[in-house]
Amino acid sequence: MTIRVMLVDDQELLRTGFRMVLQSQGDIEIAAEAGDGAQALEVLRTAEVDVILMDVRMPRLDGVQATRRICLGEDGAPIPGAPHVLILTTFDLDEYAFAALKAGASGFLLKDVPPTELVAAIRSVHAGDAVVAPTTTRRMIDRFAEVLPTSSATPGPTTLGPLTEREREVFLLVAQGLSNGEIAARLVLSEATVKTHVGRILAKLGLRDRVQAVVLAYEAGLIRAGAGD
Repeated sequence: MTIRVMLVDDQELLRTGFRMVLQSQGDIEIAAEAGDGAQALEVLRTAEVDVILMDVRMPRLDGVQATRRICLGEDGAPIPGAPHVLILTTFDLDEYAFAALKAGASGFLLKDVPPTELVAAIRSVHAGDAVVAPTTTRRMIDRFAEVLPTSSATPGPTTLGPLTEREREVFLLVAQGLSNGEIAARLVLSEATVKTHVGRILAKLGLRDRVQAVVLAYEAGLIRAGAGD
């Protein structure tokens, strides 16, 4: 299966570099490019894209706002079938990149990411996995909680209502940054069973990946700032 990638960055030189790396891969094609978020939205009306490499700081419409419009509907729920967004940032402690995670991005990459890691990240999010480790995501959210835009509908105590008791246990361990293998060992389950639970949890809560699970748990007050690191 070919992964259709869109490059969104106001620096043409960077887009050229990423294009050269990705075009050398047999399973990746550059389906579209854009110089800012506004142009990206226009291009997406006609282009079929699976994964978007999105810069954060761009003219007209920045990467956070563009990501929100691509990934989330007016009600704040994930848009089914929307492309997965990978945020490109210069610094790994960039509050704009963290805001983009809340806006629906599946992870973030540094702009100087090694080619092998860039390719692996694109394949990972295309497969439905998150690129940023949940523990890293939690550290980012903890640090920038005060500057992150708040949701208009912050989840309440009933956030986990659709989940079974076992699924709640798994969800909280996912939110603490544990891998499927670690969760399996903690709950004395097979790794395949944990994977099944995680898939059902994401589906029931309308989440795209494990990163969004961490964001939800944080906003709902189910995990405390600085805990579990």
